[in-house]
Amino acid sequence: MSPIIELDEVTKVFEAPSGPVRAVDGISLSVERGEVFGVIGYSGAGKSTLVRLINGLERATSGRLVVDGDDVTRLSERELELKRRHIGMIFQQFNLFASRTVAGNVAFPLKVAGWPRADRDRRVAELLDFVGLLSRAHDHPSQLSGGQKQRVGIARALAAQPSILLADECTSALDPQTTQDVLRLLRKVNTELGVTIVVITHELDVVRTIADRVAVLEHGRLAELGTVFDVFTQPRAEVSRRFVSTVLHDRPRATDLERLRRHHDGRIVTADVLDGSTLGAVLGSAGELGVAFEIVYGGIGTLQDRSFGSLTLALQGADPSVDHLIARLREVTTVQEVR
Repeated sequence: MSPIIELDEVTKVFEAPSGPVRAVDGISLSVERGEVFGVIGYSGAGKSTLVRLINGLERATSGRLVVDGDDVTRLSERELELKRRHIGMIFQQFNLFASRTVAGNVAFPLKVAGWPRADRDRRVAELLDFVGLLSRAHDHPSQLSGGQKQRVGIARALAAQPSILLADECTSALDPQTTQDVLRLLRKVNTELGVTIVVITHELDVVRTIADRVAVLEHGRLAELGTVFDVFTQPRAEVSRRFVSTVLHDRPRATDLERLRRHHDGRIVTADVLDGSTLGAVLGSAGELGVAFEIVYGGIGTLQDRSFGSLTLALQGADPSVDHLIARLREVTTVQEVR
């Protein structure tokens, strides 16, 4: 794979009555051609500004931003307009024309681009079949559910055969089941059509479901960048750890620890569970050291076809023996003793 989007020290400063606001602050990253790339952050992190920089709706204050071979910071307005035709966009609130039919909404960008009527009709039918809405071609948006409206939005975004699809909080207005349906459709767009997708979201579950890699933003800066598996299982930045804690409930909270201490004797430790570790074999040797253990909290899941999670253990035995077992565990995984 090769980068299709490259940011090199990109900064965007807005002037405000209280002074300059650095919405994007010196971000450098690349998005590989053909991948699904997640951008996550809390409100005010700079996610939506980043999207608008990529499609040229905002101009970077400084830095270099290359999109599919062109530095968009140097393009004229006319050149940017042509560039945007190769960048699809889907939105949180769908942004469909209420007065147009489903087919009319999908055809609109093709009409603007000057496609002949026969070609437009053929492309619209192809896309509506792809998103599973061919039978609703003559309905209006008011007759559709939220998930169906977003499917129309995706079809419209794909109309002009873009190489890049930007999805800005595209599932935030949907219920959990519909969200999963839309994410499966986006993955289908990626795998079957080869479209590079950048997903902007504040929901880590969205990134977990669909993305290959993720950038974590905070206050306009890049806090962390890595594979989804690495960021989930070994988050380095504090903001990443906060995100992960909202979806992974494999570690006891303070109230859980109080309960565990009341009901279990011995020392309490939490050990990470990752593919390839020999945690089970080490625990199997606990008896030889004179240590008894009990699993008192935890959970194990899968992500990108790999296992991950953690187990919280209550260890009983003489302190030297427990220390020896903890040392063995630390040879194969990360262990935190809860004081």
